[in-house]
Amino acid sequence: MSPHGRAAVVIVLPRPISSTMTHGGNAAVARHNDQLMVWFDGGCPLCLREIALMRRLDQRGAIRFVDVAAPDTVCPIDRSALLARFHAREDGVMLSGAAAFAAMWRAIPLLRPLGLLARNPLALRGLEALYLRFLKVRPRLQAWVRERAR
Repeated sequence: MSPHGRAAVVIVLPRPISSTMTHGGNAAVARHNDQLMVWFDGGCPLCLREIALMRRLDQRGAIRFVDVAAPDTVCPIDRSALLARFHAREDGVMLSGAAAFAAMWRAIPLLRPLGLLARNPLALRGLEALYLRFLKVRPRLQAWVRERAR
């Protein structure tokens, strides 16, 4: 249940299975399919900074980052929904908002304790409330970052 009384939506997507995996296996293909998928807004200067940091911290390559703003990106759900909120797919389950950030943190050893803490429903509810507040000021922050970059 979200802080606004609305039920959270979790979408379970089928995991892609490669024919290579079914016929003796290919470790690289299997690893690719097990990666956490993170969709981000490549047109957002705040998002780009956040993802650049996460890429540096993801030294094991556990996360596959996908720029939703790129025109050739295939989206698992509506593109506008992916651009409006942060999304990740962990173990075939589509997550958004704070839950998606927590999944990303769990994939990065340095941030894993935060991600594990967010498995607590009370902690996740608090993080989601903070994320909703951030979404309200995000457009102003984006404008400010763009202005500073000029």
